[in-house]
Amino acid sequence: MTAILYPVAANGEAALAAPRGRAARESQARSLAGRDVAFTTEAVGPAFATREAALDAYGPRLEDATPSLAAEDRFCRLAETVAPAQRTELAPVSPANSDGRRWPAAKPAPRTVWRLQVSYWRMAGDRVAEAPQARRARRSGEASALPPETLRAMADQPLRPFKPQQALDIGLFEVRLPEAPHIVVPDE
Repeated sequence: MTAILYPVAANGEAALAAPRGRAARESQARSLAGRDVAFTTEAVGPAFATREAALDAYGPRLEDATPSLAAEDRFCRLAETVAPAQRTELAPVSPANSDGRRWPAAKPAPRTVWRLQVSYWRMAGDRVAEAPQARRARRSGEASALPPETLRAMADQPLRPFKPQQALDIGLFEVRLPEAPHIVVPDE
């Protein structure tokens, strides 16, 4: 059986358009990328109202539209997702109190759309240890002087807390013993 060759890219759009290469295993993807990689699946492209419209747009990439698609090229699939809600759909509902029922009839199911899901090896962003976090650099104004590669690497870093997490508070009906403040006991 032939393994699926997943694209190696920085994001889903790049995985479709211009991947750095294709690999079946993490070790192969890491050597192609030259850095750490993580396997991910991401929705890309526009949303389509019907499955047929999505098949027309992405036909050559999908096994459903092209049954003779090679096994190593099966890294794309269609998925039905819930469409973002409109403002009018989120309006609160007031009780109806009619015909012996307190609430009105249930709303219809939410609208769904079809999106292309791409599975690929995502390249890890460059770590910039000496640079501040992106949110702090943006607020201070020093972000305009930094090159775009540094800004992208700063945005890929995980967020760090501003200060260490404080200890949890004790409960409402608990007190600390005066003679041993490290012990918390229930209050009457």
